[in-house]
This record gives sequence, C-alpha cells and structure tokens, in this order.
Amino acid sequence: MDIEELQTFIDVADAGGVTAAALRLGISKSIVSRRLVRLEAELGVQLLVRSTRGATLTEAGATFRDYAARVCAEIEVARETILPAGELRGRLRVTAPLSFGPTHFASVLAEMARRYPLLHIHTCYSDHVVDLIAEGYDCAIRLGYLQDSTLMARRVGPIYGKLVASPAYIKAHGSPETPEELVTHQALMQGTEAWQFMDGDKIINIRPQGRFKADNGTALVAAAIAGLGLAYLPDGLIHGYLASGELVPVMTRYPPPPAGIYVVRPPAQHPARKVRVLTEMLIECFEQTPDPDGSDR
Repeated sequence: MDIEELQTFIDVADAGGVTAAALRLGISKSIVSRRLVRLEAELGVQLLVRSTRGATLTEAGATFRDYAARVCAEIEVARETILPAGELRGRLRVTAPLSFGPTHFASVLAEMARRYPLLHIHTCYSDHVVDLIAEGYDCAIRLGYLQDSTLMARRVGPIYGKLVASPAYIKAHGSPETPEELVTHQALMQGTEAWQFMDGDKIINIRPQGRFKADNGTALVAAAIAGLGLAYLPDGLIHGYLASGELVPVMTRYPPPPAGIYVVRPPAQHPARKVRVLTEMLIECFEQTPDPDGSDR
C-alpha cells in the first residue's frame, strides 16, 4: 500500500474534497483522483462519496481514515529517526498572522528553508484563526493570550503592547485614566475580545465597545491614526507611529500584561522534528526580546 495514497486520502477526507486537498498538497486534481482510485481498488471498498460539492467519508472510509492517519504518523516518525543528523525533508505547512508574520516570522522561515534544502515550507499568512486539523497544517504561530483548547502550545517569546490613540482623538474625547473609564470610549477591536491591564500584580479584564472592527492589526493601526478610537496593539506594529507622534500611549499607569508568541500544533504524543526545529529557531530569535520600555520584564 502506497504511503502517498494514504496521505492523499487523509487530506481529501480532512479537506472535504479533491480540489481543496490538491491545493493543500500542491499537486493536480487528477493526481489526487488517481491516487484515490488506486487505494479504493486495492482495498476493494469505497472510502469516499464524491460529488460536485466535495467528498464525504463512507462508513468504511471514516474507520479507515483513523488507521491511515496513525500509519502515516508512525512512518513520519520513522523517517525522521533514520535521517542523517541535522537533515529535514518533506513538507512543513505553517499558518502565521498576516499583521505580524511577514515582518517578524518570514525571515525565520526563510532561514529554515536555507538550512534544510530538502524541506518544502508552505506558509499561509492570515489573521483568521485556522483549524489546524481540518485544514491540514503542521503548526501555527499565534500571538496574544491563548484560549483553552486540545491543541499543544509552546511559548517561544514575549510580545508587548500598548493602549494607544491619536492626538486628535484625545483632544476630542479626552484620555481615560483608569480601565473602568474605557466603557465611555470607542474601542478599535478585532471582535468581542477582552482587554487586560495590570494594576500592580492584579489583572483587570475589561470588555470595551466600539463601532469599528477589523481582523487585521494593520487596519486597526490605520483606524487609530484616523482618530476613530482607542486601540490595544503590539509594539511591533506601532513603534514607528509612536516615534512620529501619530499615536500616543494612553493610560500608562495600567499597562497590558506581556502576551506571548506561541507555536501551536495538533495534539500528538511527539511533535514532528520539523516542528521542533522551527520552534527552537523561533525561541532563539524571540525569547530574549527586550521590552521596548527598557526592561525585559
């Protein structure tokens, strides 16, 4: 039984169709279809019901998918075990935030590709939170405060942020002095997230309100500069605007607690070596990131 056929079947099952799996694998739809036909012929059973809307697992396919996934995972571990020391090959699919990824993580991924010429790295930059398992990613690089989930996470470095506004907004609406005063201000947010602030060692959670929302940090920076409200943003996005005076820090007596940069992966007993190597490279790059205010906290 061909391992590529098994992996292709898993990708079609998880992606919900031949077209999506072909994009994920970086091959043509015809190759995907041929692999599925060969696998079903060898097994003598239909694994998937294909239609113009996608592909769904048959009862036999649902059972076989779990066994196939375990086989592929074990073979991947075996391959890594017998590789020469320091060598990586195969494919690494990573998702990273669009607001921060191209400027802060792309160079690390490029260096990884340079070090390991047999490794294929496919990166998706998006501020949408990707379902790693359903969309077939090996790992994600995520920022902030992680929510509880079944995913495995490794912190690779700190990330600092500030509450900021434009001088025009402050002139028109004033500057809040305490977290409680935020309810009277317009907040620029990604969704319905809570904002956290430190009062000494105490963490204060506030759920602000606002009429302008965007799933991209760069868009929130633009809205803040335009004077639409207060924004809670990482220093990496706002450093230049603070230096130019287009944005100013607000409510500095109550700073946000340091957040984190994380590598998140699907649950498994052992992470793939390619994910471990990426994690180690990110730690080397970001773990000692200094606080822009002058300390490493």
